[in-house]
Amino acid sequence: MDDRELQSWVERVSLSSFGRPFRHQARFNKRLQSTGGRYFTRSHDIEISWRQYEQYGPDDVEKIIKHELCHYHLHIMKRGYKHRDADFKNLLAQVGGTRFCRALPAAPRKEPYRYKLVCTSCGIEYLRKRRLDPKKYACGKCRGKLKLHALDLSSRP
Repeated sequence: MDDRELQSWVERVSLSSFGRPFRHQARFNKRLQSTGGRYFTRSHDIEISWRQYEQYGPDDVEKIIKHELCHYHLHIMKRGYKHRDADFKNLLAQVGGTRFCRALPAAPRKEPYRYKLVCTSCGIEYLRKRRLDPKKYACGKCRGKLKLHALDLSSRP
């Protein structure tokens, strides 16, 4: 499914569930991870999470579309369009939208630390995610010189 198909899908859902046309842009956003969709109050556009569509299919995404269309139509009609407003809660219940989307499985995490600084005097170790110049820093315990070591990430499980 691409953005054109999503656009026509949102237009159909808007007419069938709300009885009003959707006259702005709807598009997928592949970066959305913690939310199913977004409604933009300035442009009136809607973005839907591509990952929600991939993971849970069209039935769940249709509920997300209805949720975002509730924001859209209430905002256009100058009524309470925010999550806490009674107008929003009532309209969402009428059309069968979802208040919250299902959680996506967590992406595999990268190894957090790639570098180790070791004090040449006292031996204390500092783990760092980013490379830095050890000449610019000193040990926080004894003020000794630091030596930079790159951690071997390939041997870790």
